Amino acid sequence: MSKKLRSDIMLLITAMIWGSAFVAQKSGASIGTFTYNGIRTFIGGLVLIPVIIMFDRMAKKKGQVNVSKTPEEIASEKKTLIIGGICCGLVLFTASTLQQYGINFTTAGKAGFITSLYMVIVPIMSVVLGKKIRPIVWLCVVMGAIGLYLLCMKGSSFTLQVGDLFVLICAFAFAVHIMVIDYFSPKCNGVKLSCIQFLIAGSIGIVCMFIFEEPNMSDILAAWLPILYAGVGSCGVAYTLQIVAQADAEPTTASLIMSLESVFSVVFGALILSESMSPRELSGCLIIFAAVIISQLPSKEERMQKKLS
Repeated sequence: MSKKLRSDIMLLITAMIWGSAFVAQKSGASIGTFTYNGIRTFIGGLVLIPVIIMFDRMAKKKGQVNVSKTPEEIASEKKTLIIGGICCGLVLFTASTLQQYGINFTTAGKAGFITSLYMVIVPIMSVVLGKKIRPIVWLCVVMGAIGLYLLCMKGSSFTLQVGDLFVLICAFAFAVHIMVIDYFSPKCNGVKLSCIQFLIAGSIGIVCMFIFEEPNMSDILAAWLPILYAGVGSCGVAYTLQIVAQADAEPTTASLIMSLESVFSVVFGALILSESMSPRELSGCLIIFAAVIISQLPSKEERMQKKLS
């Protein structure tokens, strides 16, 4: 099996886990937003600790540990890692809280597709930072708006349902999360950054759990499967697969494969939760999915640059 095929399969499994995690979130919604999110995100951080230890040992065996760095450089890297982890954790907590609250009032399938709009929102936010975006992205924005309307609007109403609105805001928050990661990830270890962000987001969630909710141990134990699946599967396993797979995958191909999580959210929602969608809602899903895919396709200049390299 070639490295490319292996990485594509790993990314497909990642998308499948992330898509099915929407079902787990829907199933675990009854115990409270902060309770569910806090515990499962903290578990995700704990799961990554042995992964980090394993990667560090592999790096030492291969002689990839840089021993030429000065104590000041090492201290600076650690500071950047901690600051980055805290920033990412704060944004992740905000985004996941909005998503978990919204999924209480909508279906797992709809939540998956609305959340996937972050891939269209990211380029728009880049404009604010002075970056140029391709004209085709604006077409994707229009397509996303049309798809969102067909998926979420009912009758002649021009207002989003409560759950859909919170998930849409969460898509903006995840877009911010991607941009924060984009800033910090080149400066530090990606897996360690993710571990810290999960532990930070989980810790805040657990604190909020005791302040704003009344956690019941029997209810938490009753929801152990969706909590464990989302924590270990979505955070720990899927993220590690993504890190390993992207080492041998093209960024554009990786983005397209991982965007399939929205499709899997509908499939698993139908199979496990018996959710269904009208032809109108399915049309909205297809348009949103098309917008996400088109937004990730390389430009003519990028294709030419790839041929020359």
